[in-house]
Amino acid sequence: MGRTQAVLDSSSSIGTIDRRIFGSFVEHLGRCVYTGIFEPDHPQADANGFRRDVLDLVRELGVTVIRYPGGNFVSSYRWEDGVGPVSARPARLDPAWRSLEPNTFGTDEFLRWCRVAGVEPMMAVNLGTRGVEEAADLLEYCNHPGGTALSDRRHANGAPEPYGVRLWCLGNEMDGPWQIGHRSAEQYGWLARTTAHAMRRIDPTVELVACGSSGRSMPTFGTWERTVLGFAFDHVDYISAHAYYEECDGDLASFLASGADMDAFIDGVTEAADEVAADRDSDKRIDIAFDEWNVWYLSRASSEERSGWQTAPRLIEDVYSVADAVVVGDLLITLLKHADRVRVACLAQLVNAIGPIMTEPGGRAWRQATFHPFSLTAREARGVSLRAEVSGPTLDTGRHGEVSTVNVAATVEPSRLAVFAVNRDVDNAHELEIDLSRVGRATGAKAVAIFDEDVHAVNTAEEPDRVVPRAIEAVSVEQGSIGLSLPPASWTMVTADIV
Repeated sequence: MGRTQAVLDSSSSIGTIDRRIFGSFVEHLGRCVYTGIFEPDHPQADANGFRRDVLDLVRELGVTVIRYPGGNFVSSYRWEDGVGPVSARPARLDPAWRSLEPNTFGTDEFLRWCRVAGVEPMMAVNLGTRGVEEAADLLEYCNHPGGTALSDRRHANGAPEPYGVRLWCLGNEMDGPWQIGHRSAEQYGWLARTTAHAMRRIDPTVELVACGSSGRSMPTFGTWERTVLGFAFDHVDYISAHAYYEECDGDLASFLASGADMDAFIDGVTEAADEVAADRDSDKRIDIAFDEWNVWYLSRASSEERSGWQTAPRLIEDVYSVADAVVVGDLLITLLKHADRVRVACLAQLVNAIGPIMTEPGGRAWRQATFHPFSLTAREARGVSLRAEVSGPTLDTGRHGEVSTVNVAATVEPSRLAVFAVNRDVDNAHELEIDLSRVGRATGAKAVAIFDEDVHAVNTAEEPDRVVPRAIEAVSVEQGSIGLSLPPASWTMVTADIV
């Protein structure tokens, strides 16, 4: 059994945790919207057509911000189709996901849903097939008080008060050749700058996200960020990053170390943004919106075949295992370890399409295995992210090289400590000692973990609680430290009061 020590120091903080890192994503993809969050004929539907059982799970999940309406979908979306009387809304082809979009759920429904759910909206504008004018129009529709054609149209559609949407994405994955309206870095950088300028003229309080790379493996990674920010640096607040991970070729060890890749990705984006700032001799800091991340079995998705144009087809409905939940926990640890630069993050997506929540039309909703590490981290990771000095054994992985066997993050409020740890060793338990001598004295330490003898165990509609957090009973608290054993291939959360 290996042994890892994590030394915490209350005087060595990474940064204050922005609650918006616990965001998620609702796209018109598969059944995320229709029969996901919105199903007017469902027995649990409220007067708006929102599924109350899903709303309850969203609140339990603890998400703070929701990105909408895409994603690839946004790059050919006409927002005007989704407002006004539902009977007058046109159906459209969605070329991104080769689906039929009925537009019975649109901007007003989404923003109303956000208020019911108690989450902040993060809106994306179409810079694929559209541009400056349409983005400015949508902002005016959402945020201007009244007295103009578009704001009065919002009044007529049942929303007299402005929505006050603060967070806006300037397009989606414009570096990707798969994107409708894909552009070069120079073309997109210019468009992002001009769109941002127009939007700030309408509402100076908005926070704007420029498209960064769709993945660290993109051939333009780094160059894309530098070029785009070369145009838009003075006009945006964030640059985005997207990353998805899956177990490939049975290489579970590499999969469990996915956080190492996300860590390098964040470092690369930070370096590129800071180089642009240095070139300009600017004190301005561009932060990161990691507004798409998750486990996604893309190799399975590419083999999906459908005929015809369907409304809300069953697309990318990955069923998540214990191993997937451990990786989601590891990625959350990585985000916490970059709390100084990652200010927004979105687990993609929320329901059905690679979501932590699953539903059946007319039927029940349940939690996937990945629901639990997200929900617990969102609940307990508060205050300041502490730097942890971790010493212990390492693992050699095929995809990420040598990595720490145990990955650790810690957060502290004045009297509350939370430590999150992943044991990436598939075969062996590891002892973890948390040294609190520079933090305080712990009382009432408790631990819960996600693990199972079958790392591929999953939750289903028939067995929705097959994978749930388990209490770790053997937690020692003595002489300024907490000690416990981390099961093989596990995610663990330790909480304690600090005096």
